[in-house]
Amino acid sequence: MSRVWLVTGTSTGFGRAIAAAVLARGDRLVATARRVDDVADLVAAAPDRVRAAPLDVTDPDAVRAAVDLATAEFGRIDVVVNNAGYGSRGAFEEFTDQQIRDQFEVNVFGAFAVTRAVLPVMRAQGSGHVIQMSSLAGVRSALGGSVYSATKFALEGMSEGLAAEVAPLGIAVTMIEPGPFRTDFAGRSPARAAPMTAYDDVLGTSRATFAALHGTQPGDPERAAQAVVGVVDLDDPPLRLPLGASAFDSVRETLHRRLAEVDAVEHLGRPTDYPPSAVS
Repeated sequence: MSRVWLVTGTSTGFGRAIAAAVLARGDRLVATARRVDDVADLVAAAPDRVRAAPLDVTDPDAVRAAVDLATAEFGRIDVVVNNAGYGSRGAFEEFTDQQIRDQFEVNVFGAFAVTRAVLPVMRAQGSGHVIQMSSLAGVRSALGGSVYSATKFALEGMSEGLAAEVAPLGIAVTMIEPGPFRTDFAGRSPARAAPMTAYDDVLGTSRATFAALHGTQPGDPERAAQAVVGVVDLDDPPLRLPLGASAFDSVRETLHRRLAEVDAVEHLGRPTDYPPSAVS
């Protein structure tokens, strides 16, 4: 029997590419977007296997309705892909409180809400796969990415704990960590903070580099989608899957740097336990 996928944010980018890959393999799909007209072509391409649901992941009623639609129409949910989200650029101090809260509402609490809504379905089935679209920014942060990285670090922390909780129930969790891919992430997608002159020298080059990245990223979203779809076929799916050569290089560099830092400060941090004689 073909799998049933619920994918958030299928109007563009990774979500659209993943939706297309799901259909190409003959699976069934609940395609969600804030405007269902944006996914009408997916329904038209395979009306017997696709259902469209309007979904703003910050709306709890809409989240429940999308999950209910999937179970009513297809009877189960085998894979959920928490793809809906957006990026942001700017120095931490440049963002308003509301911009930061909005970023967390979509990238963190939206993904949390969808995950919590599908877990009862997967528990009842005794199987399922939660795929979280994280980022290389969930492994390391960079200039101008503090707020966005904060959301992806939060998603990764939750997902790592969740994986241990649901594995005995037959549910897998995989975090996808893409590097730069040719989507709208560097174009119209990210929210931008109002620049402060105090950060011109700090972020000037970074801002220009990021702007020039749009349309030149090395990553192919269609190939990324094939990797995401393929991970559910593995007998032992990974907790994390970087995507793209630069992601693998950056992850390795980051982890080596962390280990070197741990070694460098061990003399300071290790001797902070009670002495052995004081431990009862």
